[in-house]
Amino acid sequence: MRTPRRGSALDQAEAAFKSATTKPEIVSGPKATTPPEGKELVSLRLDRAVVEHFQDDGPGWQERINDALRKAAGLG
Repeated sequence: MRTPRRGSALDQAEAAFKSATTKPEIVSGPKATTPPEGKELVSLRLDRAVVEHFQDDGPGWQERINDALRKAAGLG
């Protein structure tokens, strides 16, 4: 007569749960060395005086801030 192993049902249930809830590992190639083109939406806290300075010239103030940041970062 064979004695059932203790916890085997629990072990099987845990294995089934783990396989159902574990994300598959995605293997990808090397990451790009250049940043992707385009814009990214971010939330950024700036001094009120800085925002007003760029807004004083009217529409396009966000692009002017971007240009200033690119210049300060040595990107343009």
